[in-house]
Amino acid sequence: MLWMLFLPNASLFLLLLPCFPAQDGGGKEQSTDVISAWEGDSISITCPMNRSKYQLGMYLRVIRQNVNVIYCPKENPPLINPAFANRVECSKEGENLRITLHRLQESDSEIYICTEMVKIDGYPLELHRKTTIVLVKAKSRRHQEQSPLHANPEQGQSVSITCVLKSSREDEKFYLLRTHVQPGTVLSVSNLNGSKVSPAFGNRLEYSREGNRMVVILHKLQEKDSDNYICAQEVKGSPLLSASGTMVLVKEVEQGCEKSSWDLYVLLMVTAVLFCALVCCILYRVDVKKYFQKKKRNEVYEDMSYNSRRSTLVRTNTYSRGE
Repeated sequence: MLWMLFLPNASLFLLLLPCFPAQDGGGKEQSTDVISAWEGDSISITCPMNRSKYQLGMYLRVIRQNVNVIYCPKENPPLINPAFANRVECSKEGENLRITLHRLQESDSEIYICTEMVKIDGYPLELHRKTTIVLVKAKSRRHQEQSPLHANPEQGQSVSITCVLKSSREDEKFYLLRTHVQPGTVLSVSNLNGSKVSPAFGNRLEYSREGNRMVVILHKLQEKDSDNYICAQEVKGSPLLSASGTMVLVKEVEQGCEKSSWDLYVLLMVTAVLFCALVCCILYRVDVKKYFQKKKRNEVYEDMSYNSRRSTLVRTNTYSRGE
């Protein structure tokens, strides 16, 4: 870049150094973040710095154009790209670095990466720390087409998102991004690198492309999938193009079987209570004691029986007297 030529030699070295191939130095690149904002707003990108002992400074770089936005050295004042003059600043937060972009423009829609500069055994190394996709929505310009604007499926159902791309070239990368509840990359498609699907969707996503039309289908939706999904495309020579998005709100399905079982249980309980009340009412109105009292002996019958037997035993035989 021509603006680098007007900087002092030391600054020129530091700003040109990230243009050389970066090494991970054993570090692991962080997951991709997504930030969506309106034109004129401010955003903050947090860059983790895990090797403070060896750290020299931190770069914020635009990947697609290979341009350094700002370099924040460990001790000295920051070096800022003139294109971002008076619009970018950095501040330390513990072991992290907070880089803030003010008065956003639509051209700021890019893919940014935090690159930590360290010095180990006398050799400078770059460690890629974090990637952030920034989508700046312009209020006065038309967005990339995307449909539907909103969807309200139930759990277990599917939703289809259609994106009309500005360019039909297959070598330009396509993204489906989440931007509100759980910001992140759902799908990235490139003719060179193939496709990559977020582990959160695994085998629940399929896509197809015909010309400049991309259709993405999300299957077996869950409540946690509720979010705003935005189509974005990398077009050579222009900022990252994005659409207004599709707001997906997944409804919770009432478990019909469990509801029916509970209703049946309540009905049985009410029936049992009513039956017990009816039995108690009947028993209360009927004199049950007489059914359980011991019956009294029939004294008259017994006496008559006894006298009858007695008269039989004592009756004399008239023939025995010789009568």
